Amino acid sequence: MSQQKVANPAPLGLIGFGMTTVLLNLLNAGIFDANLFVVIFAVGITNGGLAQIIAGIWELKNGNTFGAVAFTSYGFFWLSLVFITVLPNIGWVPAIATAGLKQFVLVPYLVLWGFFTLGMFLGTLKANRVLQFVFLTLAILFFLLALGHYVYFASASTLINNIAGFEGIVCGSSAIYLAIAEILGEVYGRHVLPIWTVKAKAAAKEKPKKK
Repeated sequence: MSQQKVANPAPLGLIGFGMTTVLLNLLNAGIFDANLFVVIFAVGITNGGLAQIIAGIWELKNGNTFGAVAFTSYGFFWLSLVFITVLPNIGWVPAIATAGLKQFVLVPYLVLWGFFTLGMFLGTLKANRVLQFVFLTLAILFFLLALGHYVYFASASTLINNIAGFEGIVCGSSAIYLAIAEILGEVYGRHVLPIWTVKAKAAAKEKPKKK
């Protein structure tokens, strides 16, 4: 019996991550106001959360530990972010007293995700340059948001969060680009959009062994 081919789940996870990241950071950048929250929550649960978790479980079947950990982790990140925002509003957990304190309690949460993402970035160094860019800009985004939330707590300034928002739009857009590039690459059997694969370059430079 021939082994059934399993599709590549990475574009699904990347699209879910990228679209949700762009939407949230349109708000952080100040391009849209709080009315965008309803869209962010819906997309955060579905595309950012469930779609990435499905992609992560799919990667387990493919034997891809990196993809499985990345997609399931960030999928649950989006679900947790929605819960952090929604649960106090529906009375399931005590509400935080002030807007500044609400910002401050997210600082350790964002810092931890930043360090996790930095570690995951190291795992992309043998993949392709676009994936490296996604993870590096995501790590920077987490640290910028942590700093921005602390600055807002200390001085009520949104400047750092606005800067983080524009950086986050770039990060999310790069993930969408990589998803489209992988889809087109599979459809056409070649790289239509460049992703600068590291392994391919390294293999091309290897000298043939003497017999």
